[in-house]
Amino acid sequence: MWWVKRAAVSVRPGGADLAGAVGRAQDGDPEAFRALYRDTQPRLLRYLHTLVGDDAEDIASETWLQVTRDLAGFSGDHDGFRGWVATIARHRALDHLRYHARRPPARPVPAEDLATRPAADDTAESALEALSTGAALALIATLPADQAEAVLLRAVLGLDAQTAATVLGKRPGAVRTAAYRGLRTLATHLQSGPAPPAAVTSMRELTLKDMR
Repeated sequence: MWWVKRAAVSVRPGGADLAGAVGRAQDGDPEAFRALYRDTQPRLLRYLHTLVGDDAEDIASETWLQVTRDLAGFSGDHDGFRGWVATIARHRALDHLRYHARRPPARPVPAEDLATRPAADDTAESALEALSTGAALALIATLPADQAEAVLLRAVLGLDAQTAATVLGKRPGAVRTAAYRGLRTLATHLQSGPAPPAAVTSMRELTLKDMR
């Protein structure tokens, strides 16, 4: 697919310029679409791996095909775009699970990052990097389903409570509560087990962040 090819991207994934990337992508700018893809795809794969395991890449590919087909009709900013992509991916994942009549796997396979590595002083991205490890994703998969999805959407995909609530069809307060409880449980697991100090610190930061 044309947006996956490696090239010099003028819009840095996660940077402020992504605020206008959606509009430029809708105008046919392949560099803007590539930037959106590189920002969203690694997070999306982590989310989908917890839902459908080894089929995550197939579901992600189907998701992006629908995104390219329907992008012109999308209305919203960058955060809304992430939420829109997550909604499409979730619907396709649930359809996939219903079709195969099986439960989501207990231990997800970690997705390899496609985006540029974050700077060492980027706290939010450092927290995301800690959560991207296989051990952390496996812990998330042990949470109750509502908490696991809330944590994935809030802490991994980076959605705000309102956008995550739209994806899940719930109230923002319910999503905040589920994410907070899930993160507290994960923090307890990390503190009581042999987890890297950075992962524990990041989980604490995410727990406090989700209280807001």
